[in-house]
Amino acid sequence: MLILLSSCAGGDSNKGDQHFNDGNYEAAIAAYNDYLATRPKDVKALYNRGRSFEELGQVEKAEQDFIAALKLDSKNVQVMLSLSNLYQKQRNHSTALLYADYAVQVPGAPAMAYFMKGRALHQLGNTKEAMKEYSAAIKMKSNFGQAYYYRGMLKIATKNNKEGCEDIRAALKLNYNGAQNALDKYCM
Repeated sequence: MLILLSSCAGGDSNKGDQHFNDGNYEAAIAAYNDYLATRPKDVKALYNRGRSFEELGQVEKAEQDFIAALKLDSKNVQVMLSLSNLYQKQRNHSTALLYADYAVQVPGAPAMAYFMKGRALHQLGNTKEAMKEYSAAIKMKSNFGQAYYYRGMLKIATKNNKEGCEDIRAALKLNYNGAQNALDKYCM
């Protein structure tokens, strides 16, 4: 009987996950709301509801859920990166940088954290530091096509076309969308 109860405990959260994966974000939010009504401190459910809000373009609600999740788990890199990405989309690059920087300070941070920090620095015009962060991401994950692409575009923008085109070619080999257009435009 105990096993049955514990396996049912996450039912609404799992329903929310299923709805999210199916692209039915309204139903996902309803399921997460039901789940969070009795478990308001569940970081995963808060985060996933925030992602559902984000997919629906309800940025303020997404931000609220991400911040609530981060208050409950201050070392959650996934939440930090989602906040960074949310602010990046809003062109709030300083705040995007803040959360990406928090993420890289967590031991074991993934390559994506360094990439996100580089992207924010790039948008803020700090090309030297952005280059360093893109390179760190690539060093951590050698098949990171997006990081090669952004580093390549930054090199091209700073008049280092030869190395920039090498990075764009690497991004193309890794099937990064947009690499072929950049190669055609800047490297022929």
